[in-house]
Amino acid sequence: MAIVAPELVTKILDEVSRDVILPRFRALGAQDIREKKPGDLVTIADTEAERELARCLVELLPGSRVVGEEGVSADPALLTLLAESAPVWVIDPIDGTGNFVKGKSEFAIIVALVQNQTTLQGWIHDPLLFRTSFAVKGSGAWCDGRRVRISNDRSVPLIGATAWRDRPTLEKAGLALRQLGSAAHEYLALLDGSLDFTCYRRLHPWDHAAGVLIYGEAGGIAACLDGSAYRPIPQDGSLLMAPDAPSWRSLADLLSPAG
Repeated sequence: MAIVAPELVTKILDEVSRDVILPRFRALGAQDIREKKPGDLVTIADTEAERELARCLVELLPGSRVVGEEGVSADPALLTLLAESAPVWVIDPIDGTGNFVKGKSEFAIIVALVQNQTTLQGWIHDPLLFRTSFAVKGSGAWCDGRRVRISNDRSVPLIGATAWRDRPTLEKAGLALRQLGSAAHEYLALLDGSLDFTCYRRLHPWDHAAGVLIYGEAGGIAACLDGSAYRPIPQDGSLLMAPDAPSWRSLADLLSPAG
């Protein structure tokens, strides 16, 4: 299995943020933004950042391949690389592009290293706060040099983020909901305790491969709503994160079709 020094990837994320992404923040022209499909935006910063991340990461791990959100948009066949044996970098160059376009701060880079349909390492990098969370499978989760552990103290009401279709059910159950517009920032919020749970109905690997690993290594419960383990491949279904097994089961009962 391929493993790289986490700090080398963090250095790449810092450099691409500084040189490619942040100079475009709040400086985009109309010609720098387009729709891949209605409501799904991409900017010149997304495409340039993915290109530079791919180049640097493949140089770091010769023989590796790349599955990036923008590359897959142009060529969906790239997703087949996730079923092969070579290590694959899974990249979301700017998670939260809609926020980025609006000048909002909730955007981040997500990178995961996947091999044999297993996420081995994952990084979430917040360029504005210079904050990087990462995990290595079996070795815990870290944020800015400190070990991260999920608190399972349920002395306060659960607060979460979820798909719009689930909001009425959860609000009726008395749960508070927030929408951040970025899966990366929702994973970061799970780590710092400002969110207690999340549920996703679209499972793009670039959105979730890194976050599921980091959250699980921090002690949280991450699994598909049917109870199966998440795999970083294209798949249907729903993904639920919660701080402990009882909370996960209670939320799953609410969110499942029979719930």
